[in-house]
Amino acid sequence: MFRSDAELRAEKWFPTGTVATWLEQPHLGHESWWDRVRTAGTPVIERDGTGTTTMHFFWRDPQGHSALSSTRRVYIDINGVTDHHSQMPESLARIGDSNVWHWSTAIESDWRGSYSLIPAGDDHLPPLFCGDDETCRVLQRKWWISLMPLAIPDILNASPPFLSSRRFALSNAQMPDAPDQSAWQLLDAGLADTWPDSLQTLQWHSALLNVTRNVWLYTTGHTDEAEKRPLVILLDGQNWVYGQPIFSALDQVTAAGELPPACWLFIDVIDSQHREVELPCNETFWQAMQQELLPLARQHATFSNEGNRTVVAGQSYGGLAALYAGLHWPQRFGRVLTQSGSFWWPHLQYIRDYANREQHAPGLLLQRLQNNQLPGGKLTIFQEVGDREADMLYVNQQIRPALEAAGHTLSFRRYAGGHDALCWRGGLIDGCRWLLADFLSSDATSEGEHHV
Repeated sequence: MFRSDAELRAEKWFPTGTVATWLEQPHLGHESWWDRVRTAGTPVIERDGTGTTTMHFFWRDPQGHSALSSTRRVYIDINGVTDHHSQMPESLARIGDSNVWHWSTAIESDWRGSYSLIPAGDDHLPPLFCGDDETCRVLQRKWWISLMPLAIPDILNASPPFLSSRRFALSNAQMPDAPDQSAWQLLDAGLADTWPDSLQTLQWHSALLNVTRNVWLYTTGHTDEAEKRPLVILLDGQNWVYGQPIFSALDQVTAAGELPPACWLFIDVIDSQHREVELPCNETFWQAMQQELLPLARQHATFSNEGNRTVVAGQSYGGLAALYAGLHWPQRFGRVLTQSGSFWWPHLQYIRDYANREQHAPGLLLQRLQNNQLPGGKLTIFQEVGDREADMLYVNQQIRPALEAAGHTLSFRRYAGGHDALCWRGGLIDGCRWLLADFLSSDATSEGEHHV
């Protein structure tokens, strides 16, 4: 039986001042010193008596002390913390002339986020910023993007890295009071079966969309009423098949009786170009889903055809798409899980000119809600957004009262974190627990079996 995620994290913090003591030790940078850091795992978390939480990051210079090393900066890119627009972003600092680089920051005790380190030599230091504000902005952005190929995961982190949607390897940081993610312990420990035998890969040849893509089917648990099994459709499915494989988490939560046996359909996005066309409020995409993909999936698995037993889940553009599907076809997609939904679409001003957000026209879905331009039918919606993604937080809070006024059943939550798959993975499990709780049955068992 797994101990809770929170119990494990509660054991992994140190009293304030611990790291300062480490940095003053005479054997700083020696193998035994690094063994202590490695055993603690990074980021090293300190808490004081008032609950103030500080996270400490380290990097071991493989070239050794300063006289031998070509590294001039070790930038740190933390989701929702690092200012990507800064001309002088945060860098770890070398301690004396040792091989130890270190940086720390205070953070909320319930924060969670992904990060990477970016060691940089002379060729990748910031350029000379001169000219008007727009010239400097463009130059800074170009420089920051040029650093991305140098980004590396943190090898001192106890958990294996995971792949972002852009296929960069990221490490995870989780503070002691962050929401529980016990379902992901096997993956975080490197022990999960990331490609179970029962995972089916299908090819969807779409005549309506004129494209072919992979989709994946995974069935959890056992039930004698397979035709009533809920269907969960996951947009950006490649992120949950390859980036952070979700299968062990689904198995664990189903085995614990917290999710009913269900069929999980993962849809590959193909590439960013297709994603930008298909996910933002695209009627043809959802017609193709209903006319082509769902009949294809039904040839390979048995699941309910009822809208009330169908969940559409997505993040960012996917969160927008999930709610779009539910609002326009409530009889087919009756339950929606939307995370950090891009409800600003199609008005990029919310992103580019956030300061004047209250003057911008509402996004398309909010307009249609306000103007009663949607079909009847009530949805059950789980909605969440991070407090470190200001633009998304604003538009999600903006659409929330309109959804409630329209009579939809809504669970809304705000988490301490950014636009981050590390946060979304917990919300995905929690949201499915809430959305599918109606279908839990005392005689539904799983025992790790997968029947189609």
